[in-house]
Amino acid sequence: MRRNRAEIVGDEMRKVMQDIISNELKDPRVPLLTSVTQVKMTRDLSHATVFISVFGSDQDKKEALDAIEGANGFIRFQMCKRINLRLAPELHFKIDNTLDEAARMDAIIDRVKAEDKAKREELGLPEEDSEDSSEEEG
Repeated sequence: MRRNRAEIVGDEMRKVMQDIISNELKDPRVPLLTSVTQVKMTRDLSHATVFISVFGSDQDKKEALDAIEGANGFIRFQMCKRINLRLAPELHFKIDNTLDEAARMDAIIDRVKAEDKAKREELGLPEEDSEDSSEEEG
């Protein structure tokens, strides 16, 4: 599958921004466990939406996002020094909640499994191991 220029530039920007935020941004509000998970570029490369993952509470995430947005000019300047682009894209930062959503879904699945097991025990039915049964069928 062929990738377009916006995807290629976005991937390179993700790597560069990760390095800038991790190694050059000296704001104490940005935790060590902050990562750039994705950069989505517009087709004309004039805007970049940067998704940031921050390990911590909602307050920690908000403070880190505020700090990164406050350093927008510094990050943009450093990025342009490293990536040769005609225009310096405007940067828009957003918190990436993918890991939180994944953890929430895991918790729901675990709860449903526990409820199912309890119900089966209550009714006297044998336990069903869905992972083993799907391997035997295939």
